[in-house]
Amino acid sequence: MAIADNHKPHNSDGKLWKLCPFWQSTTTSSSTSSTHNLHSQNHSNHNGVGSNSSRSSTSVTSVARSLLPARRRLRLDPANSLYFPYEPGKQVKSAVKIKNTSKSYVAFKFQTTAPKSCYMRPPGGILEPGESIVATVFKFVEHPENNEKPVDQKSKVKFKIMSLKVKEGVDYVPELFEEQKDQVTIERILRVVFLDPERPSPALEKLKRQLAEAEAALETRKKPPVETGPKVVGEGLVIDEWKERREKYLARQQVEAVDSV
Repeated sequence: MAIADNHKPHNSDGKLWKLCPFWQSTTTSSSTSSTHNLHSQNHSNHNGVGSNSSRSSTSVTSVARSLLPARRRLRLDPANSLYFPYEPGKQVKSAVKIKNTSKSYVAFKFQTTAPKSCYMRPPGGILEPGESIVATVFKFVEHPENNEKPVDQKSKVKFKIMSLKVKEGVDYVPELFEEQKDQVTIERILRVVFLDPERPSPALEKLKRQLAEAEAALETRKKPPVETGPKVVGEGLVIDEWKERREKYLARQQVEAVDSV
């Protein structure tokens, strides 16, 4: 009311000062009542702290966890880029080594912004703790625009590698990442970097080694598994044992026939 009255013009100062003692007494009693109510409210709020503390701490913890960066489960090599030889009009290959650095089984999955011109082998899988794999990435290189040089040619294509903690014995299916999307971690977003195949460089030599390692691992997976367990008795051995028993039986029959004579 005081603020509203300050905006209204007053014609008599006496009238204003006459209202002041009444306002002061009213304010004093009101202030005393407000102070009493404030103490009562503080007392009640103090009693409710115990019941609300657990919920508030839980909410703070969840918010803090959401703000913290996700813990990575995989180590990639290269860590931030995929290197491709620059050969316009051809399908070229890159490679990335993926290692599970966690203590649990981890599923990984590739995604790309250009699924029509790029694909990965394998597109996903499950790695044991400490296990690693070299994945091959295929990409079709388009011809440059505006006569750009190979070094200046940039690609907007990106690759995303995601991870998901799984239990031992779980089979890999892409739907795992949809069913447990809240537990999925984006490990890296890799950008495309082109290399001049005619110019030797450490990155090009490393790419050749990784591609050779990926091809060797692929050929190993194609071969049938080597039997390391105990040998199973073949059918021939069973037949030979049956023949030996029959021969003994016939010989015994012949001896009995001679003795009877």
